[in-house]
Amino acid sequence: MMNNRNLIYIAGPTAIGKTNIAIKLAKNLSTEIISCDSRQFYNEMTIGTSPPSKKQMSIVKHHFIQDRSIKNPLNVGAYQKESVSKIDNILDVNKNVILVGGSGLYADSILFGLDNFPNTTNLTVNKLNDIYNNDGIDSLQKQLKKMDYESYKTIDLNNHRRVIRVLSVCIDSGHKYSSFLRKRKERRRFNSHIYILSEERINIYDKINERVDKMVENGLEKEAKSLYKFKDSKIFETVGYKEWILNWNGTLSKKNTVEEIKKNTRRYAKRQITWFKKYKKAVWLNPNEALDKILKNYK
Repeated sequence: MMNNRNLIYIAGPTAIGKTNIAIKLAKNLSTEIISCDSRQFYNEMTIGTSPPSKKQMSIVKHHFIQDRSIKNPLNVGAYQKESVSKIDNILDVNKNVILVGGSGLYADSILFGLDNFPNTTNLTVNKLNDIYNNDGIDSLQKQLKKMDYESYKTIDLNNHRRVIRVLSVCIDSGHKYSSFLRKRKERRRFNSHIYILSEERINIYDKINERVDKMVENGLEKEAKSLYKFKDSKIFETVGYKEWILNWNGTLSKKNTVEEIKKNTRRYAKRQITWFKKYKKAVWLNPNEALDKILKNYK
């Protein structure tokens, strides 16, 4: 029997089946679910983010699922404050709560607190933006690989804002961005237990390819067009949306655009796995065995 006030975090790469297991766990434990998927927060992003269906959400109560608009984005600091408050309230009446999602930074904010990063200068950021505008993302990626290989392996290398942010910290601080991660340990009123779903890479990739095909069939391109007005925001850089620009400007055929989405999603899954490997006390489980193995610890 575990101690009271348990946060049970179900992690894993995209498309591996975290949602179904989290719902079954929550139902069995008569509790609620906190999502840490930062793209499922927004009600305009349905097809491309694969949130729980209305039927699934009717089974157990969910938090942070399509409960706000892209026009009012939720940053990690605000998310941490709001989510920890909700978790504490749930645990005041139930000894368990489920956290699920693959956005590692948002999960870390709950598990460990927010890291303190040094300030960066506008001069450095502007210089990096100039490099991006003149030489493209490749030049920044090469620089990051040399300066901080750990971050190079875990961040979205096609997100130029993210790459510039990480590089600016490296340059202005004189230290690797990754060296500042998980240095802060906030005291929580609950015990955290981390379970990471994993299986053979080929199986994960097959699930990703199948999910992307289903998204396209359900109208992913139309949804991307509806979000194009947000093209200058971080939101539109989400895999599954940004790739359509290459189709609309004639660079890629629709078939090749879909393949690009699959490729970028597979890369995202690889980065997620790299991130989760840093959880030293996590338990890695095959999705087919996870439910029973987790439940026996809390019933």
